Amino acid sequence: MKWVTRENAKVDRIACPWLISRFVDKKAEFFFVPKEQVLEFARANGATAFDSPGAEITHYKENGYEYVSFDAVIRKYNLKDPALLELARIVRSADAEPPDAVPEGAGLEAAALGFRRIAKDDHENMKIQFPLYDALYEYCRWKIEEHGKLEHSR
Repeated sequence: MKWVTRENAKVDRIACPWLISRFVDKKAEFFFVPKEQVLEFARANGATAFDSPGAEITHYKENGYEYVSFDAVIRKYNLKDPALLELARIVRSADAEPPDAVPEGAGLEAAALGFRRIAKDDHENMKIQFPLYDALYEYCRWKIEEHGKLEHSR
């Protein structure tokens, strides 16, 4: 599968490739292009556009609550892993302004900004951030194991 999004990725545009490559398609290819070229690139290359205006997979609102592209991938592929749902709360807290933000979101946003500044391009940014998402996923698994079922209504 080919995926395309806006260049200069920070949170959601790195979190989605992590999620896709770990839980949807291990051989997925990711492309980062200028915002105004995302939809045309998708059409021309048979790619799925994400986290960009007009994209199939992007932020959405449901019952007045904003969800991010990470949530949209989870919904599209019907992923039910409780740790992923908990990780979605962190990504959402870093990439949007939910009323029920979790504190880990602020740390993820800060780290994502730092990674974006030190990476030479978006592909390197993915490469250096994926271990962070692996660690956050394991942290979420640990939280669920230690504290039982967590609220995943959002």
